[in-house]
Amino acid sequence: MTAAALTRLFLTDFRSYAAAELTLDGRPVWLAGPNGAGKTNLLEAVSFLIPGRGLRGSSLAEVGRRMPGEAVGRAWAVSVTVRAGDDELRLGTGVEQGGASRRVVRVEGEPAPPGRLAEHVRQVWLTPAQDRLFLEGAAERRRFFDRLVFAAEPQHAVHVQTYEKVMRERMRLLTDGPADAAWLDALEARLAEAGVLMAEARARTLAALSAEIGTRGERPFPQARLSLTGDWERMAGEGVDFAEIEGRLARALGGARERDAAAGRALTGPHRGDLAVVHVEKDRPAGECSTGEQKALILNLVLAQAARLARAEAPAPILLLDEVAAHLDARRRAALFDEIEALGLQAFLTGTDQMLFDGLAGRAQGFAVDASGLVAC
Repeated sequence: MTAAALTRLFLTDFRSYAAAELTLDGRPVWLAGPNGAGKTNLLEAVSFLIPGRGLRGSSLAEVGRRMPGEAVGRAWAVSVTVRAGDDELRLGTGVEQGGASRRVVRVEGEPAPPGRLAEHVRQVWLTPAQDRLFLEGAAERRRFFDRLVFAAEPQHAVHVQTYEKVMRERMRLLTDGPADAAWLDALEARLAEAGVLMAEARARTLAALSAEIGTRGERPFPQARLSLTGDWERMAGEGVDFAEIEGRLARALGGARERDAAAGRALTGPHRGDLAVVHVEKDRPAGECSTGEQKALILNLVLAQAARLARAEAPAPILLLDEVAAHLDARRRAALFDEIEALGLQAFLTGTDQMLFDGLAGRAQGFAVDASGLVAC
Protein backbone atom coordinates (compact mmCIF):
# COMPACT_ATOMS: atom_id res chain seq x y z
CA MET A 1 0.00 0.00 0.00
CA THR A 2 1.12 3.54 -0.77
CA ALA A 3 -0.21 5.50 2.19
CA ALA A 4 -1.68 8.77 0.93
CA ALA A 5 -2.85 11.54 3.22
CA LEU A 6 -3.47 15.27 3.06
CA THR A 7 -1.19 17.31 5.33
CA ARG A 8 -2.26 20.84 4.33
CA LEU A 9 -5.58 21.99 2.91
CA PHE A 10 -6.26 25.50 1.62
CA LEU A 11 -9.57 26.87 0.33
CA THR A 12 -10.16 30.18 -1.40
CA ASP A 13 -13.68 31.44 -2.20
CA PHE A 14 -15.09 27.91 -2.09
CA ARG A 15 -18.77 27.75 -1.10
CA SER A 16 -19.10 29.48 2.30
CA TYR A 17 -15.35 29.94 2.79
CA ALA A 18 -13.59 33.14 1.79
CA ALA A 19 -10.43 31.40 2.98
CA ALA A 20 -9.65 28.41 5.17
CA GLU A 21 -6.57 26.42 6.07
CA LEU A 22 -6.16 23.10 7.85
CA THR A 23 -2.88 21.55 8.97
CA LEU A 24 -3.28 17.78 9.18
CA ASP A 25 -1.13 14.91 10.40
CA GLY A 26 -2.52 12.05 8.31
CA ARG A 27 -4.86 10.65 10.96
CA PRO A 28 -8.65 10.60 10.51
CA VAL A 29 -10.33 13.99 10.78
CA TRP A 30 -13.71 14.76 12.31
CA LEU A 31 -15.62 17.99 11.79
CA ALA A 32 -18.44 18.87 14.19
CA GLY A 33 -20.82 21.79 14.08
CA PRO A 34 -24.40 22.88 13.47
CA ASN A 35 -26.18 22.34 10.18
CA GLY A 36 -25.18 24.96 7.65
CA ALA A 37 -21.83 25.69 9.31
CA GLY A 38 -19.81 24.46 6.31
CA LYS A 39 -18.79 20.91 7.28
CA THR A 40 -19.95 19.33 4.03
CA ASN A 41 -18.42 22.21 2.08
CA LEU A 42 -15.01 21.12 3.37
CA LEU A 43 -15.63 17.54 2.30
CA GLU A 44 -16.81 18.74 -1.09
CA ALA A 45 -13.63 20.77 -1.50
CA VAL A 46 -11.57 17.63 -0.87
CA SER A 47 -13.74 15.72 -3.35
CA PHE A 48 -12.67 18.12 -6.12
CA LEU A 49 -9.13 16.77 -5.78
CA ILE A 50 -10.09 14.03 -8.20
CA PRO A 51 -11.62 14.42 -11.68
CA GLY A 52 -15.35 14.96 -11.79
CA ARG A 53 -18.03 17.12 -10.20
CA GLY A 54 -17.41 16.35 -6.55
CA LEU A 55 -19.57 14.58 -3.99
CA ARG A 56 -22.56 16.86 -4.61
CA GLY A 57 -22.33 16.61 -8.40
CA SER A 58 -21.94 20.38 -8.63
CA SER A 59 -20.81 22.43 -11.62
CA LEU A 60 -17.68 24.56 -11.42
CA ALA A 61 -19.80 27.70 -11.26
CA GLU A 62 -21.92 26.45 -8.37
CA VAL A 63 -19.08 26.03 -5.89
CA GLY A 64 -17.61 29.52 -6.22
CA ARG A 65 -18.47 31.73 -3.22
CA ARG A 66 -21.27 34.20 -3.80
CA MET A 67 -22.17 37.15 -1.66
CA PRO A 68 -25.77 38.41 -1.47
CA GLY A 69 -26.65 40.04 -4.77
CA GLU A 70 -23.90 38.27 -6.73
CA ALA A 71 -25.33 36.26 -9.60
CA VAL A 72 -22.10 34.44 -10.49
CA GLY A 73 -19.84 32.47 -8.22
CA ARG A 74 -16.33 33.81 -7.75
CA ALA A 75 -13.13 32.21 -8.96
CA TRP A 76 -12.18 29.53 -6.45
CA ALA A 77 -9.28 27.28 -5.56
CA VAL A 78 -8.56 24.18 -3.52
CA SER A 79 -4.95 23.25 -2.92
CA VAL A 80 -3.35 20.55 -0.80
CA THR A 81 -0.09 18.98 0.15
CA VAL A 82 -0.29 15.20 -0.21
CA ARG A 83 2.07 12.92 1.67
CA ALA A 84 2.81 9.55 0.10
CA GLY A 85 5.46 7.62 1.99
CA ASP A 86 8.41 9.96 2.47
CA ASP A 87 7.39 12.21 -0.43
CA GLU A 88 5.16 15.26 -0.48
CA LEU A 89 3.36 16.67 -3.49
CA ARG A 90 1.43 19.90 -4.06
CA LEU A 91 -1.87 19.62 -5.94
CA GLY A 92 -4.37 22.33 -6.77
CA THR A 93 -7.56 22.82 -8.72
CA GLY A 94 -10.12 25.55 -9.29
CA VAL A 95 -11.23 28.16 -11.79
CA GLU A 96 -9.41 31.40 -12.52
CA GLN A 97 -12.51 33.42 -13.45
CA GLY A 98 -15.95 33.56 -11.92
CA GLY A 99 -18.79 31.63 -13.53
CA ALA A 100 -18.56 28.43 -15.53
CA SER A 101 -14.90 28.78 -16.48
CA ARG A 102 -12.62 25.96 -17.50
CA ARG A 103 -11.21 23.92 -14.67
CA VAL A 104 -7.55 24.45 -13.91
CA VAL A 105 -5.35 21.75 -12.36
CA ARG A 106 -1.77 22.13 -11.16
CA VAL A 107 0.69 19.49 -10.01
CA GLU A 108 3.73 20.95 -8.26
CA GLY A 109 2.69 24.34 -9.61
CA GLU A 110 2.67 23.20 -13.24
CA PRO A 111 -0.51 23.03 -15.37
CA ALA A 112 -1.84 19.50 -15.82
CA PRO A 113 -4.95 17.78 -17.21
CA PRO A 114 -7.62 16.86 -14.61
CA GLY A 115 -6.89 13.17 -15.12
CA ARG A 116 -3.49 13.62 -13.46
CA LEU A 117 -5.22 14.11 -10.11
CA ALA A 118 -6.31 10.46 -10.06
CA GLU A 119 -2.66 9.39 -10.15
CA HIS A 120 -2.10 10.88 -6.71
CA VAL A 121 -5.44 10.91 -4.87
CA ARG A 122 -8.24 8.36 -4.80
CA GLN A 123 -11.45 8.69 -2.83
CA VAL A 124 -14.47 6.74 -1.70
CA TRP A 125 -17.37 8.63 -0.16
CA LEU A 126 -20.75 8.24 1.46
CA THR A 127 -23.24 11.09 1.82
CA PRO A 128 -26.79 11.52 3.19
CA ALA A 129 -28.02 11.69 -0.41
CA GLN A 130 -27.19 7.98 -0.69
CA ASP A 131 -29.41 7.01 2.25
CA ARG A 132 -32.23 6.26 -0.19
CA LEU A 133 -29.99 4.39 -2.61
CA PHE A 134 -32.09 1.22 -2.54
CA LEU A 135 -35.37 3.09 -2.77
CA GLU A 136 -34.49 5.33 -5.73
CA GLY A 137 -34.27 4.43 -9.39
CA ALA A 138 -31.50 2.40 -11.00
CA ALA A 139 -29.63 5.52 -12.17
CA GLU A 140 -28.62 6.43 -8.61
CA ARG A 141 -27.29 2.93 -7.94
CA ARG A 142 -25.32 2.97 -11.19
CA ARG A 143 -23.72 6.27 -10.23
CA PHE A 144 -22.88 4.94 -6.77
CA PHE A 145 -21.34 1.78 -8.18
CA ASP A 146 -19.47 3.64 -10.92
CA ARG A 147 -17.91 5.80 -8.20
CA LEU A 148 -16.61 2.62 -6.53
CA VAL A 149 -15.30 1.41 -9.90
CA PHE A 150 -13.63 4.75 -10.56
CA ALA A 151 -11.79 4.62 -7.22
CA ALA A 152 -10.11 1.40 -8.40
CA GLU A 153 -9.86 2.19 -12.12
CA PRO A 154 -9.70 5.96 -12.79
CA GLN A 155 -9.92 5.40 -16.56
CA HIS A 156 -13.49 4.16 -16.02
CA ALA A 157 -14.66 7.76 -15.70
CA VAL A 158 -13.28 8.53 -19.18
CA HIS A 159 -15.14 5.56 -20.66
CA VAL A 160 -18.39 6.60 -18.97
CA GLN A 161 -18.02 10.19 -20.21
CA THR A 162 -17.24 9.00 -23.73
CA TYR A 163 -20.22 6.66 -23.73
CA GLU A 164 -22.63 9.34 -22.51
CA LYS A 165 -21.33 11.92 -25.00
CA VAL A 166 -21.61 9.56 -27.98
CA MET A 167 -25.04 8.37 -26.82
CA ARG A 168 -26.29 11.97 -26.84
CA GLU A 169 -24.87 12.50 -30.36
CA ARG A 170 -26.63 9.36 -31.59
CA MET A 171 -29.95 10.43 -30.05
CA ARG A 172 -29.70 13.85 -31.71
CA LEU A 173 -29.31 12.16 -35.08
CA LEU A 174 -32.21 9.81 -34.43
CA THR A 175 -34.60 12.47 -33.19
CA ASP A 176 -33.53 15.58 -35.14
CA GLY A 177 -31.89 14.02 -38.20
CA PRO A 178 -30.43 13.54 -40.60
CA ALA A 179 -30.37 9.87 -39.59
CA ASP A 180 -27.49 9.03 -41.91
CA ALA A 181 -26.85 5.28 -41.69
CA ALA A 182 -23.08 5.50 -42.12
CA TRP A 183 -22.81 8.18 -39.45
CA LEU A 184 -24.96 6.15 -37.09
CA ASP A 185 -22.85 3.06 -37.75
CA ALA A 186 -19.72 4.98 -36.74
CA LEU A 187 -21.33 6.37 -33.59
CA GLU A 188 -22.67 2.96 -32.59
CA ALA A 189 -19.24 1.41 -33.05
CA ARG A 190 -17.75 4.00 -30.67
CA LEU A 191 -20.65 3.54 -28.29
CA ALA A 192 -20.18 -0.22 -28.26
CA GLU A 193 -16.44 0.04 -27.57
CA ALA A 194 -16.89 2.44 -24.65
CA GLY A 195 -19.86 0.44 -23.39
CA VAL A 196 -17.95 -2.81 -23.22
CA LEU A 197 -15.05 -1.12 -21.44
CA MET A 198 -17.59 0.15 -18.89
CA ALA A 199 -19.22 -3.25 -18.52
CA GLU A 200 -15.91 -5.04 -18.05
CA ALA A 201 -14.72 -2.57 -15.39
CA ARG A 202 -18.00 -2.96 -13.52
CA ALA A 203 -17.77 -6.75 -13.71
CA ARG A 204 -14.20 -6.70 -12.37
CA THR A 205 -15.17 -4.46 -9.47
CA LEU A 206 -18.22 -6.59 -8.69
CA ALA A 207 -16.09 -9.73 -8.52
CA ALA A 208 -13.42 -8.05 -6.40
CA LEU A 209 -15.96 -6.51 -4.02
CA SER A 210 -17.85 -9.77 -3.63
CA ALA A 211 -14.62 -11.56 -2.80
CA GLU A 212 -13.64 -8.85 -0.30
CA ILE A 213 -17.03 -8.95 1.42
CA GLY A 214 -16.74 -12.73 1.65
CA THR A 215 -13.51 -12.42 3.64
CA ARG A 216 -14.79 -9.84 6.09
CA GLY A 217 -16.35 -12.41 8.42
CA GLU A 218 -18.43 -11.43 11.43
CA ARG A 219 -18.73 -7.67 11.67
CA PRO A 220 -21.42 -5.35 12.94
CA PHE A 221 -22.10 -4.44 9.32
CA PRO A 222 -24.32 -6.91 7.43
CA GLN A 223 -22.85 -8.87 4.56
CA ALA A 224 -24.22 -8.22 1.11
CA ARG A 225 -24.65 -10.40 -1.96
CA LEU A 226 -24.08 -8.29 -5.07
CA SER A 227 -25.08 -8.67 -8.68
CA LEU A 228 -25.36 -6.50 -11.78
CA THR A 229 -28.55 -6.94 -13.76
CA GLY A 230 -27.32 -5.65 -17.13
CA ASP A 231 -26.82 -8.19 -19.93
CA TRP A 232 -23.54 -6.58 -20.95
CA GLU A 233 -22.04 -6.71 -17.45
CA ARG A 234 -23.25 -10.30 -17.12
CA MET A 235 -21.49 -11.32 -20.33
CA ALA A 236 -18.33 -9.53 -19.23
CA GLY A 237 -18.47 -11.30 -15.88
CA GLU A 238 -18.87 -14.65 -17.62
CA GLY A 239 -15.70 -14.05 -19.58
CA VAL A 240 -17.27 -13.54 -23.01
CA ASP A 241 -14.67 -12.16 -25.40
CA PHE A 242 -14.49 -8.35 -25.70
CA ALA A 243 -14.95 -8.38 -29.47
CA GLU A 244 -17.98 -10.66 -29.16
CA ILE A 245 -19.72 -8.38 -26.64
CA GLU A 246 -18.77 -5.31 -28.68
CA GLY A 247 -20.27 -6.79 -31.84
CA ARG A 248 -23.46 -7.82 -30.07
CA LEU A 249 -23.89 -4.36 -28.56
CA ALA A 250 -23.26 -2.59 -31.87
CA ARG A 251 -25.83 -4.83 -33.59
CA ALA A 252 -28.35 -4.29 -30.78
CA LEU A 253 -27.95 -0.53 -31.11
CA GLY A 254 -28.30 -0.68 -34.87
CA GLY A 255 -31.46 -2.75 -34.60
CA ALA A 256 -33.00 -0.40 -32.03
CA ARG A 257 -32.80 2.86 -33.97
CA GLU A 258 -36.50 3.15 -34.77
CA ARG A 259 -37.53 2.17 -31.24
CA ASP A 260 -35.03 4.53 -29.63
CA ALA A 261 -36.12 7.42 -31.86
CA ALA A 262 -39.75 6.86 -30.85
CA ALA A 263 -38.84 6.62 -27.16
CA GLY A 264 -36.49 9.60 -27.25
CA ARG A 265 -33.81 7.63 -25.41
CA ALA A 266 -31.56 4.62 -25.90
CA LEU A 267 -33.26 1.51 -24.53
CA THR A 268 -30.35 -0.87 -24.66
CA GLY A 269 -26.79 -0.66 -23.37
CA PRO A 270 -24.84 -0.61 -20.09
CA HIS A 271 -26.56 2.64 -19.09
CA ARG A 272 -29.68 0.55 -18.40
CA GLY A 273 -28.27 -1.91 -15.87
CA ASP A 274 -28.76 -1.93 -12.12
CA LEU A 275 -26.91 -2.93 -8.96
CA ALA A 276 -28.80 -5.52 -6.91
CA VAL A 277 -27.90 -5.93 -3.22
CA VAL A 278 -29.24 -8.66 -0.94
CA HIS A 279 -28.87 -8.77 2.85
CA VAL A 280 -27.21 -12.19 3.18
CA GLU A 281 -28.32 -13.13 6.69
CA LYS A 282 -31.95 -12.21 6.06
CA ASP A 283 -31.89 -13.24 2.40
CA ARG A 284 -33.88 -10.13 1.54
CA PRO A 285 -33.31 -7.41 -1.07
CA ALA A 286 -31.79 -4.30 0.46
CA GLY A 287 -34.85 -2.25 -0.48
CA GLU A 288 -36.95 -4.39 1.88
CA CYS A 289 -34.62 -3.89 4.85
CA SER A 290 -34.91 -1.25 7.56
CA THR A 291 -33.37 2.18 7.08
CA GLY A 292 -30.59 1.33 9.54
CA GLU A 293 -29.83 -1.95 7.77
CA GLN A 294 -29.71 -0.21 4.40
CA LYS A 295 -27.26 2.36 5.75
CA ALA A 296 -25.08 -0.41 7.21
CA LEU A 297 -25.15 -2.34 3.92
CA ILE A 298 -24.01 0.70 1.95
CA LEU A 299 -21.30 1.46 4.47
CA ASN A 300 -20.06 -2.12 4.28
CA LEU A 301 -19.70 -1.78 0.49
CA VAL A 302 -17.71 1.43 0.92
CA LEU A 303 -15.47 -0.10 3.60
CA ALA A 304 -14.93 -3.24 1.54
CA GLN A 305 -13.81 -1.19 -1.44
CA ALA A 306 -11.57 0.94 0.77
CA ALA A 307 -10.04 -2.19 2.33
CA ARG A 308 -9.15 -3.79 -0.98
CA LEU A 309 -7.77 -0.54 -2.39
CA ALA A 310 -5.71 -0.03 0.77
CA ARG A 311 -3.75 -3.16 -0.20
CA ALA A 312 -3.18 -2.06 -3.78
CA GLU A 313 -0.06 -0.47 -5.21
CA ALA A 314 -1.97 2.70 -6.12
CA PRO A 315 -2.45 5.48 -3.55
CA ALA A 316 -4.65 4.37 -0.67
CA PRO A 317 -8.09 5.99 -0.82
CA ILE A 318 -9.23 8.89 1.31
CA LEU A 319 -12.66 8.29 2.88
CA LEU A 320 -15.24 11.08 2.93
CA LEU A 321 -18.09 10.13 5.29
CA ASP A 322 -20.67 12.89 5.59
CA GLU A 323 -23.08 12.60 8.56
CA VAL A 324 -22.50 8.85 8.77
CA ALA A 325 -21.79 8.48 12.50
CA ALA A 326 -25.15 9.92 13.58
CA HIS A 327 -27.01 7.14 11.76
CA LEU A 328 -25.09 4.30 13.44
CA ASP A 329 -25.70 2.81 16.85
CA ALA A 330 -22.81 2.88 19.33
CA ARG A 331 -21.60 -0.62 18.38
CA ARG A 332 -21.45 0.07 14.68
CA ARG A 333 -19.96 3.52 15.23
CA ALA A 334 -17.13 1.99 17.28
CA ALA A 335 -16.61 -0.67 14.62
CA LEU A 336 -16.39 2.00 11.92
CA PHE A 337 -13.74 3.93 13.85
CA ASP A 338 -11.76 0.75 14.55
CA GLU A 339 -11.83 -0.29 10.90
CA ILE A 340 -10.68 3.11 9.64
CA GLU A 341 -7.76 2.99 12.07
CA ALA A 342 -6.91 -0.64 11.20
CA LEU A 343 -6.85 0.17 7.48
CA GLY A 344 -4.51 3.10 8.12
CA LEU A 345 -6.64 5.41 6.00
CA GLN A 346 -7.24 9.10 6.31
CA ALA A 347 -10.96 9.70 6.67
CA PHE A 348 -12.97 12.89 6.95
CA LEU A 349 -16.15 12.52 9.02
CA THR A 350 -18.80 15.10 9.82
CA GLY A 351 -21.48 15.34 12.49
CA THR A 352 -23.49 17.89 14.42
CA ASP A 353 -22.36 16.69 17.87
CA GLN A 354 -18.75 16.31 19.01
CA MET A 355 -19.85 13.46 21.30
CA LEU A 356 -20.37 11.29 18.23
CA PHE A 357 -16.60 11.18 17.87
CA ASP A 358 -15.66 10.39 21.47
CA GLY A 359 -14.56 6.95 20.28
CA LEU A 360 -11.85 8.60 18.19
CA ALA A 361 -10.23 10.36 21.14
CA GLY A 362 -6.46 10.22 20.70
CA ARG A 363 -6.84 8.56 17.31
CA ALA A 364 -7.98 11.49 15.16
CA GLN A 365 -7.86 15.23 14.71
CA GLY A 366 -11.03 17.12 15.50
CA PHE A 367 -12.27 20.55 14.47
CA ALA A 368 -15.28 22.54 15.57
CA VAL A 369 -16.92 24.26 12.60
CA ASP A 370 -19.15 27.32 12.97
CA ALA A 371 -19.78 30.67 11.36
CA SER A 372 -16.55 32.06 12.81
CA GLY A 373 -14.39 29.39 11.20
CA LEU A 374 -12.51 26.24 12.21
CA VAL A 375 -11.14 25.57 15.69
CA ALA A 376 -8.99 22.55 16.56
CA CYS A 377 -10.41 20.51 19.46
